[in-house]
Amino acid sequence: MSSITPQKVAASPQSIRKVAIASLTGTALEWYDFFLYGTASALVFGPLFFPGASALAGTLASFGTFAVGFAARPLGGIVFGHFGDRLGRKPMLVITLLVMGFTTFLIGALPTYAQIGVWAPILLVLLRVLQGIAVGGEWGGSVLMITEHAPPGRRGFYSAWSQVGINLGFITSAGAFAAVQTLSNEAFLSWGWRIPFLLGAIPALVGLVIRLKIEETPEFQAPQHEGNRERLPILHALRTHPRSILIAAGARMAENGGSYVFLVFSLAYGTHIGVDSGLLLTGIIVANVVEAASMVGFGALSDRIGRRPVYMAGAATLVVIAFPFFWLVDTGTPALVWLAFVIALGVGHGAMIGTQPSFFTELFGASSRYSAISLGHELASVFAGGLSPLIATALLAATGSSWPISLYLVGLGCITLVAVYCARETVQRDAPPAPAQQLQPVHTHE
Repeated sequence: MSSITPQKVAASPQSIRKVAIASLTGTALEWYDFFLYGTASALVFGPLFFPGASALAGTLASFGTFAVGFAARPLGGIVFGHFGDRLGRKPMLVITLLVMGFTTFLIGALPTYAQIGVWAPILLVLLRVLQGIAVGGEWGGSVLMITEHAPPGRRGFYSAWSQVGINLGFITSAGAFAAVQTLSNEAFLSWGWRIPFLLGAIPALVGLVIRLKIEETPEFQAPQHEGNRERLPILHALRTHPRSILIAAGARMAENGGSYVFLVFSLAYGTHIGVDSGLLLTGIIVANVVEAASMVGFGALSDRIGRRPVYMAGAATLVVIAFPFFWLVDTGTPALVWLAFVIALGVGHGAMIGTQPSFFTELFGASSRYSAISLGHELASVFAGGLSPLIATALLAATGSSWPISLYLVGLGCITLVAVYCARETVQRDAPPAPAQQLQPVHTHE
């Protein structure tokens, strides 16, 4: 289907900074809520909601509910992607933030198994599904809010800032849990773990105010786009871009699966081998601070040398660090533990996730872009991020060793390397137009 896409009009520096800050802040607040669940799954949900089993079996059941949220993410991507392509990016971002804040507060107020029996894990799963739906619609909208505002030739740099919000979300959630873990074990398991969830409602309201003040993206408001909106964007995306959707999903296997092994499973692994969870949380926070800076640098680098080489370098780093990561954690030495997290997250993961927004945006045309990038992004969430802590815990329970988990990480890295290798370089789609072409529309095929 032919469409006419207008040349990108460069936003003013003040405008793009305002959009970047709004996207970063809203994303940080929403992912704070989402990451809280992962940390709680590793540390407290097992004994509180799945008692009567061994500690490792309880953690396994807890990670099962963690995976349920990821299974719901494609549904969120489809629903919010549809309306995001039809009605606009901004209203969808407002709704996802409200849903996430509300469900997170309810998790903090949820009775445990000891109080209401089997209804406790059932309600926990239902709230986790709502979280998954909300975050499944969040990523595509927050990314497009920046990439469709970004000036030509700088899309990689500016869009990477949306990913920084994910790091800030994890840093604040990990910091909140580290703070309440200073309580006695009895107080922490009784009421302390609830505090980070209950407080999540406050920043959600702040993020809501910020997002209500930003403008809709220029590409969505362009007359050419208004006259070319698909009735069913997801079907249009599947019909015209099936290969790109699969490439996006494959590109996320190492990024998404690896990150949740490092961010979530590593806490359970540390408990199993006797390494202090506070040390691991500190290492994760340090690595996320480093990655917040590195991903912006990798995004800018992708503007200069292309998206594919930067992304593939990140996947290759994951393959290389897969075995040394656990060897370093096994030492229990703070400097070596922190080094493991910094290499895995700050370098390997940072190169992939910093390049991802611009790379994925450029794979698809504007009329079904929200639906397409959300579907590709969230499909991988089900098979990678959602299952990786569960798979890693099962491998640890079966073998008592980390080497099968390292092989699993190598497999994820290889899938991503193949997927990105099969993609065409997209950076040229963001190149500034030649002077003679600036007033001419560009004809593309979606």
